[in-house]
Amino acid sequence: MSVLSQTQKLASRRERARRHYTSLWVTAREAFWIAVEALRTHKLRSFLTLLGVVISTTTLIVVMSIVNGMNTYIAEHIANLGANVFILHQFNWATDDTEWLKERRRNLPMRIEDYEYLRDNLPGYKEVGAESGMRNNAPTVRYQGHIIDDTQFAGVTPSMINVGQEEVAYGRFFTQTDYEHSSEVCFIGQDVADQFFPNVDPLGKEILVGGSPFRVVGVAKRIGSVFGQSQDNFLQVPLTAFRKDFVARPQLAIDIQAWSSDQMPELEDEARALMRARRHLTFHEDDNFGVNASQTIMSAWHELTGTLFAAGIGIVAVFMVIGGIVIMNIMLAAVTERTHEIGIRKSLGARRRDILWQFVIESGVMAGTGGVIGILLAAIISYLVNIVFTAAMPVSAVVVGITLSTAVGLFFGIYPASKAAKLDPIEALRTEN
Repeated sequence: MSVLSQTQKLASRRERARRHYTSLWVTAREAFWIAVEALRTHKLRSFLTLLGVVISTTTLIVVMSIVNGMNTYIAEHIANLGANVFILHQFNWATDDTEWLKERRRNLPMRIEDYEYLRDNLPGYKEVGAESGMRNNAPTVRYQGHIIDDTQFAGVTPSMINVGQEEVAYGRFFTQTDYEHSSEVCFIGQDVADQFFPNVDPLGKEILVGGSPFRVVGVAKRIGSVFGQSQDNFLQVPLTAFRKDFVARPQLAIDIQAWSSDQMPELEDEARALMRARRHLTFHEDDNFGVNASQTIMSAWHELTGTLFAAGIGIVAVFMVIGGIVIMNIMLAAVTERTHEIGIRKSLGARRRDILWQFVIESGVMAGTGGVIGILLAAIISYLVNIVFTAAMPVSAVVVGITLSTAVGLFFGIYPASKAAKLDPIEALRTEN
């Protein structure tokens, strides 16, 4: 008998739960269509109601899209030092102005002796290379009277073809023999090849670099541009020839490649320890050189974009609050307009929570609609921005936009909904339509 009683109680609970969720679903469905009808019937009022939510959602997603696009662009074009590569340089690249001034006074440049020391003593690396460019007083690059301006001129070691971004399109890169004999050969980018040799094979031709003839042995694959600045307008020569003809004691950037990303931290520590020992730095002295990796650049970039994103969030918050207040006022007006309807529903058995859910859901639907419109506008704006700059709308931005706008509608709909739910059915029925 007790087992039968428990079974009946369980069945009764299940039936009550089923009725509850059925009632909730019916209420939600009705509230949804009432909200859609209200938006359709009162187009101007709906536009003004949703304007704040639309602007805030659009602003949020556009900011997220631009930041996301910039993060991808920086990671692929600027912070991409190569696969598992870090660079020893005179300075840390990601420092503020105060720290940079300190490094200017304290740090020493990397020299050819430092490169050779690390090459011979650093354990476990995959590749190590060095490069040096001429920022000021760069030599003129010419071929048969034609001159190319702003050509990036550098002396590099043969191993840099395995470390850097450059790849051989045709011809070859420098060999160890070229390096050891200070051979006057050069490796050129596609822009140099296109301008000097538009209709002929550049291999074997001699380019004058500051009056010294350098024979072309290879041409690089096209890299592209960064912020509109071509990365294919370059000419590289062996570092030994660079020292012989241009700068006897150049300042270097030493590129070190690990076998894997997991090995990177350990190899960075090994390189730092060797350089500190070589420069006789005690344990309490700061490094007088910089160790730079892609993560270093990206960390500094994320700090910068964090400020931009915070400003965007501030603007979004203001518009969201304004939009929420407008929705709340419209819903209060809707409660006043539909007081008689609320009285009829209550007299027919509608419970307080049914009325409450109806108006809360209606408010959420209105705000969610504004969020959807904002997402569509943001997608259009992001597409246009991507044509002239860079922007990529992440899926997370869509989810955040919908969730935030709907949440604002639900939150600001609570007060009008509670006011509607508390109406006395007798007094509500006395109200004229």
